[in-house]
Amino acid sequence: MDEWKSGASIGALKRRAQMMASIRRFFSQRFVLEVEVPLLSSSTVTDINLESISAEVSGSKGYLQTSPEYFMKRLLASGSGDIYSMSKAFRDGEVGKKHNPEFTMLEWYRCGWDEHQLIDEVIDLISSVISTPENVTRDITKISYTDCFVDHLGFDPQDVDLNRLREIAAGLASGSWFEETRANCLDLIFSLKVEPQLPLGIAIIYDYPECQAALAQIGVNSTGQKVSRRFEVFLNRVEVGNGYLELTDADEQRSRFNRDCINREKSKKSPVNIDTKLLAALEAGLPSCAGVAIGVDRLLMSESESRSIDEVVSFSWLRC
Repeated sequence: MDEWKSGASIGALKRRAQMMASIRRFFSQRFVLEVEVPLLSSSTVTDINLESISAEVSGSKGYLQTSPEYFMKRLLASGSGDIYSMSKAFRDGEVGKKHNPEFTMLEWYRCGWDEHQLIDEVIDLISSVISTPENVTRDITKISYTDCFVDHLGFDPQDVDLNRLREIAAGLASGSWFEETRANCLDLIFSLKVEPQLPLGIAIIYDYPECQAALAQIGVNSTGQKVSRRFEVFLNRVEVGNGYLELTDADEQRSRFNRDCINREKSKKSPVNIDTKLLAALEAGLPSCAGVAIGVDRLLMSESESRSIDEVVSFSWLRC
């Protein structure tokens, strides 16, 4: 490999520019405001599954942002209305064919919408910006997380005993250690046993278990089970996006942040500062909204059937 060269062809770089222009045109036509937010902050996400990249700033510790979410919610609470951002995001420990520590994230929020309205717009966006939509969007599937498990594995992930989940997950982990919580076991089983069987085209998985709520509201599904009002977007079996009916309750958000910090300590993960400014914004009043984050690099990979993210970015981490 000639490491000084770009891993992407000139044609791929031109296509990247075209897609980003198409995304901006899509939102301009729908009167959604583009915003720029800081990439560097004094606080970061508490999610145990995410590791931030830290940086020293004037003698204080800062973090490169894993997504623009917290700053965007502060803008929403300030009265911005519908907004989107397309910018770099950073996550440590993510290097591989589908992962780069620096990547391009498209994130947007719709005030007054629920997650199902936003799902429809996600499908519209993908159909608009993919250069060969007939190869990607001719098949669109919407299915609940529970139905995915029932259809492919024969059990309800909400009702199955935790010890049984741990047995299944341990058999898939190939000796690798992981925190055997219900959320982690389900995540491992889904990624290794369900994702490879998802239909081609666009697949939207919604109503995740309550234990995987992250920053989503909790609701009740048609059978009376508590679920996270969130969804994930898959394009030809590759995850490209993650969306929520956003949590607006500051006390509940504070409780989740504190629980994350306890779990990080138990797992010997790096401690992080809770974003108190986000909590203050929620206390001031975050409007009811739905939001979603889409990986632009992943979209390009799916469109071009690239085997590696190195083929769709100018310089991946391996060439930096």
